[in-house]
Amino acid sequence: MARSYSANSRAPGRPVFAFLSIFSFFVLGAFFATKLGASVPRSKFDFRQPRVDTPVNAQAEAAAKGDKYLIGAGKADITGPVVEINFAGYADLSQTGTGLRQRIYSRAFIIGDVNNPDDRFVYLVLDQQSGDTAVRFGILDGIGALGDEYAVYGQGNVAVTGTHAHSAPGAWFNYLLPQVTSLGFDEQSYQAIVDGAVLSIKRAHESLTELEILLYRTPLIWPIGTVNITDGNLSRSLYAYLANPAEERALYTDDVDKEMTVLKFQRASDSKNIGILTWYPVHGTSIYQNSTHVAGDNKGVAELMFEKAMEGEDSAADGFVAGFSQANVGDTTPNTLGAWCDDGSGQMCSLENSTCGDGKSQACHGRGPFFDKPDLGIASCYEIGKRQYDGARSVYDSLDSSGTAVVGSTVKAFHFYHDMAFWKFQLENGTEVQTCPAALGYSFAAGTSDGPGAFDFTQGDSGTPSASPIWEVVKSLLRAPSPEQQACQNPKPVLLDVGEMSVPYAWSPNIIDVQLLRVGQFVIIISPSEATTMAGRRWRAAVKAAAADITDAEPNVVLGGPANTYAHYLTTPEEFGIQRYEGASTLFGQWELPAYINLTVGNIQYLAPGSSGTPDPGPTPPDNRGSSLSFITGVVQDNAPLGKSFGDCTTQPAASYSRGAVINATFVGANPRNNLRLEGTFGAIEKQDGDTWTQVRDDSDWALVYTWTRTNTILGYSEVTISWETEADAEPGTYRTKYYGDSKALIGGGITAFEGTSNTFTLS
Repeated sequence: MARSYSANSRAPGRPVFAFLSIFSFFVLGAFFATKLGASVPRSKFDFRQPRVDTPVNAQAEAAAKGDKYLIGAGKADITGPVVEINFAGYADLSQTGTGLRQRIYSRAFIIGDVNNPDDRFVYLVLDQQSGDTAVRFGILDGIGALGDEYAVYGQGNVAVTGTHAHSAPGAWFNYLLPQVTSLGFDEQSYQAIVDGAVLSIKRAHESLTELEILLYRTPLIWPIGTVNITDGNLSRSLYAYLANPAEERALYTDDVDKEMTVLKFQRASDSKNIGILTWYPVHGTSIYQNSTHVAGDNKGVAELMFEKAMEGEDSAADGFVAGFSQANVGDTTPNTLGAWCDDGSGQMCSLENSTCGDGKSQACHGRGPFFDKPDLGIASCYEIGKRQYDGARSVYDSLDSSGTAVVGSTVKAFHFYHDMAFWKFQLENGTEVQTCPAALGYSFAAGTSDGPGAFDFTQGDSGTPSASPIWEVVKSLLRAPSPEQQACQNPKPVLLDVGEMSVPYAWSPNIIDVQLLRVGQFVIIISPSEATTMAGRRWRAAVKAAAADITDAEPNVVLGGPANTYAHYLTTPEEFGIQRYEGASTLFGQWELPAYINLTVGNIQYLAPGSSGTPDPGPTPPDNRGSSLSFITGVVQDNAPLGKSFGDCTTQPAASYSRGAVINATFVGANPRNNLRLEGTFGAIEKQDGDTWTQVRDDSDWALVYTWTRTNTILGYSEVTISWETEADAEPGTYRTKYYGDSKALIGGGITAFEGTSNTFTLS
């Protein structure tokens, strides 16, 4: 008999349920706040070995190491408030932080032309749901504040991408719609991302500056490598994919891209590697939507696993940075065992609309490789991350004898804004079509097998009859789409006409970022939307064909995103016609993909070697940072119970444990929003070595978990539990648990740091 999901395993409803439950409240609150003039100031697991194919594309000889470029790599902490803030991604009101599984980071890669140092770009990889308008505005402001030396970085050459993790703090979006479930905009959450991203760029730039002084130390981008990771992803929308032409599908062996592309950055002076940058499409939804501990999901696992592995490697320079960027992720899932009905039937979900025997989607859930563990997807997340690490590591270890060298000294980038509302253009066959103001269809409310919907919505929902009278009420209170919008979005039945709603400020973007980057023959498409597999393939192919005229070697094209401005999804016109979740979430209508291709290919000349111009910047999107609403309450006070002090260990670990045990220590705590301890740690494990203690685990370790619990809201009491899920290969010895906190006084609001220490315990 099939296992049924219990409450502690998977939340029963998609984000959309929570979205609905709070939607009307938030809209009314926004209305009244606007009228009143209110605004916001600015464990080691035992896993089976992944099936990793032998690296392919071994075209370059080892001696042909390609051309030299200016390279810099930097990393910084962006872990925002880990408690009391809703997470970004699932848009589930109940997914509000209660602690930390693993810190999240910004990783910056700067690539420049040796001969023309002003020709350079910054590629950021944030362990977050996406890049977005407000965050990008903040990053550009922060770079500008660094001084004249950083004036070379700006609107045209900074790309802000996200790994698409669904387990990190939210409340930083620029537009109203994604702010609804987070109860608005949170300055602390936003600032943590911005400050960390700017710091990572600064660190990358500082390493680059040293290399510019000594040009012989300029690193190489030594080769482009690829590897097929066959068990790292799966299609969650196969029915829509099958709507693409059969002859087109026949060009590919898989219904999702299995290839990981890897760049390795190597210094010429000592052959030390300073970092890698990879692209591989898999959703950051390994961790379930009812998990409330901050983490970077599977790509965050892979990044830190690689960086920690490099700490003792002779081939790696100090401060090695591993970026695992997202690709054409739209219809992929990390739930590689497929989508099953958790209703006791033992049946898989229907292919067409991801429903179960009752015709509803609520029981349809994707299953990760370790779905049977009641751990909210944690073991599956680690495994999918490890499979990406193993694939990247196999390339890293073999690139000295295989791969394709990056050649040609040219480094170029361009960026401009474009308004997608009722924009007319011609297809290749001469037919005039247009894109539309942003809108979401009925199947948006159905969710996916990574997180199914509520109120009887299904994928492919026509909207007739309505699956939910509540939705109809909400829709009628907001805005009914105009006949022009309905015709433009056809065949999408419009549920939320978000692109034409601007009270109290814009609900969703109509203005997108158009951006391409180039180094040698390597071209990076920066996508604001989550491109599906086939959408990404078409876009890459079009850019490759166009780039052949401006590169000496055969172009190699990758797609990175979601980036810069989060614009939901990007499907092919054929997939759009099916109107599953991804098509319903393709904001700008069925011609969105041809429009994106038109806008990038039509400006490819700005990447040519002799190009010195830039495209018209286009219309600037609204900046809502200073006017965004917020119903998020701040920290009022922290107090220790009578007779206790902050940091007292109230539940001590036992005297001894065997490896594999979970070791808990509970302390009198304080709200971690008082001090995010960026670049630091809330918890630690220290190992005794004679008379000294050495820190051996901290917040960056997957096996160390920080949990905060409010025990008395009125009096300001809380407790913190630090849990060490001891690994099978943890060293035997004597240890203790450390807790680092900061309390807030009711009078005056002063913040005071403290720490706690547990009794010692032995591990054998």
